[in-house]
Amino acid sequence: MAVAVALATGTVAVVCAVYLGLPLRDPDGFLGPTYIRLPLLVTLMLAADVAPRALMGVRSVRAVPRQMLLVARERWPWRRLRPALIGLAAFYGTYVSYRNLKHFLPLLRPDLVDDELLQLDRWMAGGVAPAQVVHDVLGTGAAAHVLSWVYLAFLMFVPASLALALVSRGRSREASWYVTALCLNWSLGTASYYVLPSRGPVYAQPELFWSLPETGTSQLQNSLLISRWLVLTDPQGTERIQSIAAFASLHVSIIFTAALIAQLTLRSIAVRALLWAFFALTVTATIYFGWHYIVDDIAGLAIGGGAVLLAGWGTGQFQGPEASRREDPTDGRAWIGPPAEGPRRHPQESPSAP
Repeated sequence: MAVAVALATGTVAVVCAVYLGLPLRDPDGFLGPTYIRLPLLVTLMLAADVAPRALMGVRSVRAVPRQMLLVARERWPWRRLRPALIGLAAFYGTYVSYRNLKHFLPLLRPDLVDDELLQLDRWMAGGVAPAQVVHDVLGTGAAAHVLSWVYLAFLMFVPASLALALVSRGRSREASWYVTALCLNWSLGTASYYVLPSRGPVYAQPELFWSLPETGTSQLQNSLLISRWLVLTDPQGTERIQSIAAFASLHVSIIFTAALIAQLTLRSIAVRALLWAFFALTVTATIYFGWHYIVDDIAGLAIGGGAVLLAGWGTGQFQGPEASRREDPTDGRAWIGPPAEGPRRHPQESPSAP
């Protein structure tokens, strides 16, 4: 399903690019070309899994390369490496298509609905601006810096959580679920941008946010506004990418997706609690800094929940306990066959192995 989503989103991006006469751009090209960045990401992902294990018990520096090679072969046979690479490629293909379609948004959908969303926002908050309520409750000092850090942490959270999911041994089913859900978030979020094209309160009513101190978030907002102006002024002559779109909030949808899948698959109470706290703070930050309207966050919840359900169905998560007994091709252990026949163990496994 992740591959299908990547192909479908990529096809739409190509069609839109041809229609507008604009090139498809690598949204993160400042980090280097894709053919360097992707292999580097894969290498770092594998090194984070292999290096600590290889270094344990090694008595000399000379033995380290050989030990790392042995651990890599044991940890990452092709049957396990292949699905991880496919998942990474599907995620990146969907993400690049999402960023380009977001870039094309004001050129294909120039009419904005910010005025209507502002009115809805005030109605939902009892006649006042929701951001003003949050400013009055939390203040505009230390809270601004803390929430800015939380909001920007999303930029590292997505690739880090993706890599962690892909390298977790024995959790290929959960990894497939999470990667597919991320791809669905990007694609469904892109569609929502075109349904209700909007910029967000900070751009539609900027005076509400003039009292906030300068933070990394405010600098990002200014940079995005400049990029949007350059794209609208001369889309053919600028290398900048337009990245402003309010409805729906993908910060909310993706972190909700991560927290929900963690809640359903992880035993660690601490990790689950941390993710839900991160989610709550992110929702607060979207309103505090004016990135989103209340309805944007609600739509983000719907997209995140829908992505989890669709990805769960598409990756066979809801097939019952029988499916979990089948052999996992990315795991070294085999446990095959219906319960009536008894579990078949790998010849090298001991009878007490799980």
